[in-house]
Amino acid sequence: MTSVPAADFDETRNPWQVLSTAVQYQNPWISVREDQVLNPAGNPGIYGVVSMKNKALGIVPVDAQGYTWLVGQYRYTLNEYSWEIPMGGGPVELDTLESAQRELREETGFTARRWTNIARLHTSNSVTDEEGFVFLAEDLVPGEVEPEETEELRLWHLPLAEAVEMVMQNRITDAISVAGLLKAERVLASRQQLG
Repeated sequence: MTSVPAADFDETRNPWQVLSTAVQYQNPWISVREDQVLNPAGNPGIYGVVSMKNKALGIVPVDAQGYTWLVGQYRYTLNEYSWEIPMGGGPVELDTLESAQRELREETGFTARRWTNIARLHTSNSVTDEEGFVFLAEDLVPGEVEPEETEELRLWHLPLAEAVEMVMQNRITDAISVAGLLKAERVLASRQQLG
């Protein structure tokens, strides 16, 4: 590995060469492909990529008192219960804000009058191309929850600072939730400093 000043480095250069690619599996949510490649050293190898058919969306709803809502649910892939910010997926072709508004309404019943896109992230960029976005939702208006049939959800209303402390204690481990809560706390603190 070499240390190169940023001005002298071409970030657009791809050191990987793809020799062939083949989809090994797909369903309505994901596609798994295997690429035959030459790695950066010029040696042959394979690379598996999980491509998502939706954008990942997370929402940090915050009320005027500085409280937020977490969503609790049993996560099949982890075989454990997980506390998270409200989140879900939105079709790639749809506006991310529109999809985030739908997710907030479905999982918490809330609509929000003020939306701020606070993060763009990649959830696990060594194996998936999943792109995520996190929104801060404020000026909340209550309504009825509309969970999907695959969701058995619990809502927890707590101070944002307490949710951030759960992140710091590894009680919240979902990547989008960790990033979203930390980013929301920072955005709101910056606003207060600006007065």
